[in-house]
Amino acid sequence: MDLTQTASALGRAIASGDIDPVELTDAYLDAIAAHGHGASIYARTTPKRARAEAEAARERAKAGLRKGPLDGVPISWKDLVDSAGVATESGSALLAGRTPDTDAGVLAAATAQGSVCVGKTHLSELAFSGLGYNPITATPPNVHDAALVPGGSSSGAATSVSFGLAAAAIGSDTGGSVRIPAAWNDLVGLKTTAGRVDVTGCVPLAAKFDTIGPLTRSVEDAANVLALIEGGKAPDLANASLSGTRMAVLETGAFDDIRDAPADAFENAVHRLEAEGTKITRIALPSVSDALALSAILYTSEAYGTWKDVIEAAPDKMFPEILARFRAGKAFMAADYIAAVQALDRYRADYMAATAEFDAVLVPTAPILPPNLERLKTDHDYYVTENLLALRNTRIGNLMGLAVLQLPMGVPSCGISLMGAPMSEERLLRLGAAAERALA
Repeated sequence: MDLTQTASALGRAIASGDIDPVELTDAYLDAIAAHGHGASIYARTTPKRARAEAEAARERAKAGLRKGPLDGVPISWKDLVDSAGVATESGSALLAGRTPDTDAGVLAAATAQGSVCVGKTHLSELAFSGLGYNPITATPPNVHDAALVPGGSSSGAATSVSFGLAAAAIGSDTGGSVRIPAAWNDLVGLKTTAGRVDVTGCVPLAAKFDTIGPLTRSVEDAANVLALIEGGKAPDLANASLSGTRMAVLETGAFDDIRDAPADAFENAVHRLEAEGTKITRIALPSVSDALALSAILYTSEAYGTWKDVIEAAPDKMFPEILARFRAGKAFMAADYIAAVQALDRYRADYMAATAEFDAVLVPTAPILPPNLERLKTDHDYYVTENLLALRNTRIGNLMGLAVLQLPMGVPSCGISLMGAPMSEERLLRLGAAAERALA
């Protein structure tokens, strides 16, 4: 059985009777158990739950009562999404053994739509790194080279799909944690608008920016998974076209210190989009630089405020680099944080006014390629520099409160992001479907 098909293709095969959901689930569980990196991708599998859900999906398929296009399709879940009776530890020894009594809202919604929960995937500790390196629990390998990090914090989510160990994955994105691992493992990643997808029962990092979204093999899959986790209906992607569309390349901040490979791949991708009928305008927005300058106070203040009591009760249990990131939040006064929040609201208004005429704003998803794991272990300055650069471009979407779709560009570990207005996911996915064909 081909486990590298798209989730949507597997769903169609279930609907036609060509694939049995139970056999499909067992195939994924067997593949995870047999894979050399299975234990570094999955924190734990959920075979009892998965098989029960697959058996129910089998009966619905036989009766012609499937709940949706992904009914019976096995999906992995980042290990910060609560799952009833199964440990949810958010990649941290601080939460070892934490076992919720109920599913998170988003998992409950997906289960009600017929999805199969195949297991929980590893992540950066408490989701506070874009690299995916976690010496506390596990570091999944990059799909292209095990010597490179996979990107984070949804590291296991991305690699579960890229290695064919899940049909699709659910991750979270606070500063880039869906889009970076999607880009570095050649996947589609959707950062949803903050507040759109239910985060009840998801372990928080910075609630103002926390979002839940899919990592998939195709835009069609991303659309179907979004509908799955919302209990809604996917947008119609048929006949999507770039003809007559207008997109902007955001030059402010996004190209500083960019490496050659992602820079060259991005320019090539822009030319291909133009060839399909998109009009490209290059823009500079000082408000973006101003917002980026607030990242430290906005993120670390909220993250440390959320976790300080748990962290300071047992700081020795943490990876020192992550501990230092959290503790950086101690340096800021409450008044400074409130002033930063108010300034961010102004910068968001400036951004929306300046980009209202465009269908999407384009940036390279990451200005760097995946860093070397061994060097990250021993070189503090390298760790800090690469982590901040990895998340620099993606943070723009979080700071501005946008919906963002990451697409592969045909060059390993290089991605392009289409940034849309808040709550514009359906429109963005239609654009993405057309762009996906242009970039294939």
